[in-house]
Amino acid sequence: MADNDNPVFQIQRVYMKEASLEQPNSPAILLEQEQPTVDIQLGVEAQQAADGLFEVCVTATVTTKIKDKTVFLVEVKQAGIFEIRNVPQEQMQAVMGIACPQIVYPYLRANVSDVITRAGFPPVHLAEINFQAMYEQQQAAQQPQASSIITTA
Repeated sequence: MADNDNPVFQIQRVYMKEASLEQPNSPAILLEQEQPTVDIQLGVEAQQAADGLFEVCVTATVTTKIKDKTVFLVEVKQAGIFEIRNVPQEQMQAVMGIACPQIVYPYLRANVSDVITRAGFPPVHLAEINFQAMYEQQQAAQQPQASSIITTA
C-alpha cells in the first residue's frame, strides 16, 4: 500500500466570505425601549473548489425585531478550504457536513458577535452546535418517507 493511498484531511484556509449588516429602521427603532426578539438561522453548504479541495461555508443570519420592525439583520458567511483526499465516497458528505463545519463555526461565532457589537448593539452569542445531530436530522429529512408506513398502536 503506497503512502499516497492514506486519507488526507487538512485545513488550507479559513476566511470570512461575506458579511452584511442592515439597520433599515434606524434611528427611530433605536429609541424603542422594548426587548427585541432574536431569530437565528444557520446553514451549511459545500462544493468542490479544485481536485481534492473543497470549500465549506457556514452561514448565520441573525434578525432582531421589535414588534414587526427590524432592529438589525446580520448575515455572515464563514468559509474554509479543506484538502480531502482518499476518503471513501460514502464518508465524504459526513466529513463536509460535520467535521468541516465544526472547524469553521468558532470563527463564524466570533465574527457575528463582532459585527453586531461594532454596530453598537449588545453582542449576540451563537450557541454551540452539534453538527453531527444537525447532519443526521438533514439526512433523515431527505430519506423517503418509508417510516410513515409504520404505524404504532
